Order: sequence, then C-alpha cells, then structure tokens
Amino acid sequence: MEFLCLSLRQPYAGLVLCGVKCLESRWSPVLAPAEGHTLAVHVAWRDWEGQDWRTVLTQRLGLDPGRLEALLWDGERCGRGVVAGLVDVGGTWLCPASLPEAELYELQRSALLIGLEGKHLTRLSNPRWLRAPLPARGQRGLWSVRIPTELLPPP
Repeated sequence: MEFLCLSLRQPYAGLVLCGVKCLESRWSPVLAPAEGHTLAVHVAWRDWEGQDWRTVLTQRLGLDPGRLEALLWDGERCGRGVVAGLVDVGGTWLCPASLPEAELYELQRSALLIGLEGKHLTRLSNPRWLRAPLPARGQRGLWSVRIPTELLPPP
C-alpha cells in the first residue's frame, strides 16, 4: 500500500509511535494535506537538536529517569533510516502568539516541545508499529512510500 510519509528525528519518531507525542509542530502546514489519512513515520538518522522534550517529559509529565530511558529504548526498537510505523493525522491549525497559560501548557505537553507560538500544530492519533521496519531514505516534507502488506500492523 502507498502512504504519505514524514521523517522525524529521534527521540520524536519513537515518542510518536509509543503514543506519548500526539501533537506535531512545524513552521509550515506541511501535514494539512494528510488530514484524515494515515501517515507513515520514518525514523531519521539524526537526533533532534535540543532537550525541550526531556524537560517536558520529566518536569511536566513527571517521568522518572528509569521510565524515560525505557521509553527512549522502546522508541529505538526498529533502528534508524527506516519506516517504522503508522499514525492517523487530524486537523492542523496555527498556534496563536498569545494563549492562556493553561492551554499553552497542555499543548506543550502534547507536542513535547516548548515555544509553539506561531507554529502549525497537527493532531496525531492511533500510533502503531509496523510488523518489521522498512529501510528507506528519508526526505524533506511529505513524500510517498510503498509498504508491503505483510509489514502492515494487524487491524
């Protein structure tokens, strides 16, 4: 089957597929065309630069160091440079420059990122791992990937 695909750096790719990160943020509405569709998640070779995700996970979600390391390990189960799973794409909207603090806090918890103002946010849901990783070279933006039926997760 053919899917739109998005490359994500670690740890975000793993955190999306583990169901911890359910809000993707981008400077442009790159995921808007995928709304209502299933998106393939590609695990990029490079790591995300910055540690906002760690701050949100430990200070805002209260994960202890042991649980955090287990979660990161789980997110690396398929390796890198592979399409590792699928996620359903919801709506995309522009995060306003000014939000009530409680609302912004909840968005940051869902995105595992601080500083969302002015970014396009997209809801992600129903994450699932492929039965086996599919080696693929990542690309910028949305791209298409063919995933053999035998690799698709069970319904």
